[in-house]
Amino acid sequence: MELDFLSAFVIGFLGGGHCIAMCGGITTMLTTALPNKVSQLPYVLSYNLGRISSYAFIGAIVGYSGSLAAKSIGFPVVSLKIIAGIFLILLGLYIGQWLMWLARVEFLGKWIWKFISPFSKKLIPINSIKKSLLLGTLWGWLPCGLVYSTLTWSLASGSAIDGALIMAFFGLGTFPALLTVSFGVINIQTLLKNSFFRKTMALSLIIYGIYTLNLHLI
Repeated sequence: MELDFLSAFVIGFLGGGHCIAMCGGITTMLTTALPNKVSQLPYVLSYNLGRISSYAFIGAIVGYSGSLAAKSIGFPVVSLKIIAGIFLILLGLYIGQWLMWLARVEFLGKWIWKFISPFSKKLIPINSIKKSLLLGTLWGWLPCGLVYSTLTWSLASGSAIDGALIMAFFGLGTFPALLTVSFGVINIQTLLKNSFFRKTMALSLIIYGIYTLNLHLI
């Protein structure tokens, strides 16, 4: 299980370029809306704490659902691990922009986002830590293929606690990339969005997905 936590962190970190493209605008909106005299760090930290908390909450639900499937109807856990490996390969293909099937999975989450997103408008302007935390919590429900792929690891974890921890580690992995956006670290942003770097990271995810499949199919 410790390997799953590390893997989730690495998935989040390797998907950093996708995070910048997907959520960079939201992060920029938060920091640019703050008065110059206000320290940005507490807002950025609370914003991301809310986001990661939502990931962990969703991971707990999915992890519990997976445990019920395994215990109640006898669905084999190894099959869930195989599904996680397949989604990891699809994630690599998606980030590398070679096969965009995960975009269809993102579409499935848009109906939830349709009901959640109007609440974010009530939090604008962001003029308190509480609002920043709540906005981050809502942001965690934004449809994202990277998130959905990692949720398959929570599904295969076998418990609500492990499912939550997997998604929490994933969220921590995405944090460095979004931190560079918040504080305008252009060099790292450029690297994460670089085509060669992105494709290298995508290949790493595909290789790890193949390794996962090999591990559970043999």
